[in-house]
Amino acid sequence: MDGVRGGWVPCLLGGAVFAVCMTGTTLPTPLYGLYQGKFGFDELTVTVVYAVYAFGVIGALLLAGNASDAVGRRPVLLAGLGFAAASAVCFLCATGLGWLYTGRLLSGLSAGLFTGAATVYVMELAPYGGASRATFVATAANMGGLGCGPLLAGALAQYAAWPLYLPFAVHLALVAGSAAVLMRLPETVRERRPAATVRPQRPGLPPQVRAVFGPAATASFVGFALFGVFTSVSPAFLSHSLHVDDHAVSGLVVALAFFSSTAGQVAVGRVAVERSLPLGCAGLFAGLALLAGALWWDLLLLVVLSALVGGGGQGLAFRGALSAVAGASPADCRASVVSTLFVVAYTGISVPVIGVGLLVGPIGLEGAGLVFIACMAVLVTTAAGYLLRRPARART
Repeated sequence: MDGVRGGWVPCLLGGAVFAVCMTGTTLPTPLYGLYQGKFGFDELTVTVVYAVYAFGVIGALLLAGNASDAVGRRPVLLAGLGFAAASAVCFLCATGLGWLYTGRLLSGLSAGLFTGAATVYVMELAPYGGASRATFVATAANMGGLGCGPLLAGALAQYAAWPLYLPFAVHLALVAGSAAVLMRLPETVRERRPAATVRPQRPGLPPQVRAVFGPAATASFVGFALFGVFTSVSPAFLSHSLHVDDHAVSGLVVALAFFSSTAGQVAVGRVAVERSLPLGCAGLFAGLALLAGALWWDLLLLVVLSALVGGGGQGLAFRGALSAVAGASPADCRASVVSTLFVVAYTGISVPVIGVGLLVGPIGLEGAGLVFIACMAVLVTTAAGYLLRRPARART
């Protein structure tokens, strides 16, 4: 690495800051039903509100995905925490749908600034020889933070007062503490350039990355699309089809997918990185099949199993994808290449989810979910077939 090395304590603190930021992005998940009752909007609007977040992520990645390579990691991450705080304030002040759109957009900008920069920052804070463990810390902080969001909001909404306000007040306090921690961590970019040198980037890849990027990006797209459906429409399915009205249970089911992703990332150390992508694709396919069964037979058990199996597959595939792409990238453009991978992943969160929302009206939530599952199964099968035919090109 070309930066200043820290140690495992700074690496873990950086991961904790990363997790706090990502927690805020999924806080509204178990609360959408309450917002629907308060503001009177339909399921399509829920998916659009959710997808606005992904558009914010993609916009930030394209406009400033390489900013931390130039100005340093900490300034970019502090800006991301600022957007996270502004998002929480929007939800605290929400009196109409416009506040939700604005809050989700700001949350997306925050996540977009964090995803590439924080992932690389956590890796650079680790001691020499700790690249593999640091990759796990970064991806676990990402997915673990995403899982803590619905878990925290669901528990507070079910068992505490002010369900539409307290979760965001708590997160605002966590963001303030994270900013204080970040100010004490070292900067890892030695040769910094002025902010004026940062230019919007087109998605692009150095030649040495292209061989591994295709299957890695496809698996990431499917995995994030599965998470997108879980976080945007599964609470409605649990409530309307399975009559599960407990916000804590709804949040827990969504959180299980993200926590299982973290477990899948741990498993990469046992199965080896070069095997994690094909095994992750298999897990994603199995998770999609279980979700199809849950929609067809209206069974809560299959929803839970889908979250566990699909989440585990996503974790295997995503850590393998991240390791392959980061390992093949030159040091001076590593953050921008990782950001490009996240652009593909977050496109998976936005576009298929809006498609599901558009189909809910004419064919119902279950039918829309089955169409989504069929499309994602084709993609993940294609990626797995490529990996099995040409495994050498997908290795780090």
